[in-house]
Amino acid sequence: MPAHPRQLPLLERLSPGRWTAVVWGGAMAFACVDEFFVLPGDAVRDGQVVPGFDLTWVSGPILLGAAVLVLTACRILRTRPLVAYALLLLGSALGAGLLGQAAEFPLVQFLAPDVALYFVAATTTRRVSGLAAGMALTVLMIPLTVRLSGGGGINTAGQLAVALMVLVAWLLGNSARRSRLHAEQSRAQAAVQATTAERLRIARELHDVVAHTIGIVALQAGAARRVIDTQPDRAREALGEVENASRETLSGLRRMLGALRAADAADGPSYEAPSLSDVDAPAAATTAAGVRVVVRWDGRRRPLPPDIDLSAYRIVQEAVTNVVRHAGARSCLVRVDHRDAELTPEITDTGRGPGGDGSRAGYGLVGMRERVALLQGEFTAGARPGGGFRVTARLPLPDPAPYEKPTPLAS
Repeated sequence: MPAHPRQLPLLERLSPGRWTAVVWGGAMAFACVDEFFVLPGDAVRDGQVVPGFDLTWVSGPILLGAAVLVLTACRILRTRPLVAYALLLLGSALGAGLLGQAAEFPLVQFLAPDVALYFVAATTTRRVSGLAAGMALTVLMIPLTVRLSGGGGINTAGQLAVALMVLVAWLLGNSARRSRLHAEQSRAQAAVQATTAERLRIARELHDVVAHTIGIVALQAGAARRVIDTQPDRAREALGEVENASRETLSGLRRMLGALRAADAADGPSYEAPSLSDVDAPAAATTAAGVRVVVRWDGRRRPLPPDIDLSAYRIVQEAVTNVVRHAGARSCLVRVDHRDAELTPEITDTGRGPGGDGSRAGYGLVGMRERVALLQGEFTAGARPGGGFRVTARLPLPDPAPYEKPTPLAS
């Protein structure tokens, strides 16, 4: 069933140019209504009587020219903001002059340039928006300077309010631009972090899947090499185990790669992650290869969250692999303690302990430590006082949902 497209908010349905055109048209309509109905007839300005708004044969072309300039500016506001803003200021000045208000721009007449300045500051660089704000203040200051030099008076409070609105529009637009850039940087950083985390997860999975099998293959191949002349049947059996382990690992790698290639889980085969309950199988395979693995379960076994279940399995698998590859021990003990608040897998051996070459400090321990850290747990690995090596992970378990006794229905 196709999803319905999300309805945009009202303020986002119109483009910045259309919003500017709507505001300019509304401001002109308001000014015309104000001239016709609020202050009809003559008005006194600078001690002289001047006529009010009067439609003559000159007014029509001026109004048409102002509208053409404004509409052109609105059309190219996104692509050529400075040119568009200059045309918008010129069209606004013509419209104000038509109403006899060019000498002192009223606040309503300068709303369209303020709206356009907000969009310019929000979508362009600070240099471009600063030039646009400078153009707006210049348009405001030139006629005032001319009037003051000619001895005329001005409405200082009104013109100061218009200039402050220009600054407010620029500040709001610049703030919106900075917020947008910050959001884009945050999304980019989140994408990089997600990619890095996914790469580490895949690296841990590949390492844990391959390293254990390579250890089993090395043991079985070595045993086959030693007895191939004297005990060919045993050598044949060891080589069969090598083949089975290799085929199983290859099949697992193919499933994993198929799941990674699929764009969606429904588009390809899913990768079935192993579970802690499956740890007996690799323990038996390691035992068959020559290193006896004893698994002991303590506490009450119960279902685990998938992430904790997989991490516990991989920790046990990698620790046993390290025993096979580095400890030189003939056996190891895997103890899994199910507690109410945490799961504690512990792997101990009686081998020679960590070597001086630092072989135990490879990617295996790093991967186990990363897995435990992602689950907010505790990880320790080191030599035992009586010899050998111990790996312990404490994985916190989520609190079980409280049982709520159902309320009996009223009879």
